[in-house]
Amino acid sequence: MGVAKGALLRSQKVANPALARAVSLHLEGKLEAALKELIDSANSGKREPFLYTAIAHIQYELHEFEEAAATYAKLLDLAPEHRTAHFNKAVCLAKLERWEEAANSFEKALRIDPSRIEAQLGLGACLLRLDRPMEASRAFNYFLGAQPDNEDGQFGRAVALQQMGRLEEAREMYLKILDKNPRSAESLINLTEISLSEKNHDSVRRYAELLLALDADSQQAMEALATVAFASNDFAGAIRYCEKLTRIAPQQFEGWFNLGVAYQKLGDFKRASEAYTRATELRPDSAEAHLDRGIMLHKLGDITAARAAYQRALQINPKLQGALWNLALVLEQQGEEAEAEKLYAMLPEDDPESAEASFRLGYLRLVRGDFRGSTEAFTACLKKRGDWPEAQLNAGIAAWREGNLSAARSAFENVLTVRPGSVDALRGLAALTLEEGNYKEAFRLHQKLIDIGQRSPEVFYNCGLICQKRGEVRDAIVYYREALKEDPDFPEALLNLGHALKYIGAQEEAISCWRRAVSLKPELAEDYFDAEEG
Repeated sequence: MGVAKGALLRSQKVANPALARAVSLHLEGKLEAALKELIDSANSGKREPFLYTAIAHIQYELHEFEEAAATYAKLLDLAPEHRTAHFNKAVCLAKLERWEEAANSFEKALRIDPSRIEAQLGLGACLLRLDRPMEASRAFNYFLGAQPDNEDGQFGRAVALQQMGRLEEAREMYLKILDKNPRSAESLINLTEISLSEKNHDSVRRYAELLLALDADSQQAMEALATVAFASNDFAGAIRYCEKLTRIAPQQFEGWFNLGVAYQKLGDFKRASEAYTRATELRPDSAEAHLDRGIMLHKLGDITAARAAYQRALQINPKLQGALWNLALVLEQQGEEAEAEKLYAMLPEDDPESAEASFRLGYLRLVRGDFRGSTEAFTACLKKRGDWPEAQLNAGIAAWREGNLSAARSAFENVLTVRPGSVDALRGLAALTLEEGNYKEAFRLHQKLIDIGQRSPEVFYNCGLICQKRGEVRDAIVYYREALKEDPDFPEALLNLGHALKYIGAQEEAISCWRRAVSLKPELAEDYFDAEEG
């Protein structure tokens, strides 16, 4: 669509020397000189409509669309009902992508001259840009009523149908265009988009191949084929198409970013890191690209660079959940647990990693002795993921350390219900039961640990302790000796074995045990004297 023609030839009938000189210069191809003649004449006070018509026409030819639109506005100040000015102004505004103003001007052109059918075509195009497909469809229908075989009108109508979600009708219209013009790349591109929306991958490939037959470097075809490859988990294929995209459009962010995703899916973290790095160079404000680059660097073992990438992502988007989670992991890895805790606590409840974050938070608090805070974190974790035995187990340990023995017991028992073979839960429950003074049950649980192969020195020691407290001294001696087989330098076992040996009259061996116990752990001397007085 162009500016309405003929204004210069008609205006030659006006006896204006400047206009005559402008026509001569225009015929010689000296457009700037012709334009200057006309502007000088208009500025000298000759505000004739034909002067502004000629000025705007040449400005349009020079692609000075802003100036041309302004000149047509001046013409309309002089002649509001001018036959072509509204239409030509609309064309200029459309070139400037001022769609709302252009649509208004096309509508005014149609009010003045309803027979100017090409104004319906222009109006429809503007309405599509304004996301008003139903109104656009009406405009294209009017146009096609007069010119049913016009390809531009058919294409506009098809786009309007596509925007309205009437995909089958849109497809039929695009195919109708292709029957007459097999080289209509725009129709093939939109058929590809429709097929992508329907997840009809065979059709996507067919239309994309047709596009590539027209243009071996078709960006839209490569993008469509890459999308299908990703959807089919064909990451090697995705790499092929994305690499072509980075060659065709090396300054396009999406090609490099998607190339990084494809390499990442195949576990090639080095190449993925390189692709994400290029993506961050092209779009430095992409928090997601910095995040994914950080993840790759982290996997490659470059913790310092990964940390910097996560921090950059959070500078751009302080609430980016993946960056919060991964930076917290790095900080924990680098021994900055307090800072890691702060980041875990910042993750919102609806974050996919929130259960894991609560778990890490509970663990860090448990390690530093904040047992109440640890219990709260593990409780929050279990509300999000109730079937997590490890969280139950740690919740039990935190509750136990906090002094809430009933909550600890409940947690350990819950783990054993879900996972009957959990050694850690059984060990925790056994030790807890011993602390509660229920020696019979504690001994049963410890013996169960031994029966399933848990021959740790601590388990044997606890069995010996229980037997000793119940007066079963000779049995206690057996268990203490078993503990010392597992760990000959177990000072508490040596100390208590000494007490048991003394009880049965083995004084010399008892003295030997005590001496070794105190040499290994001098602070046990206090327990030695306490026991002697007892």
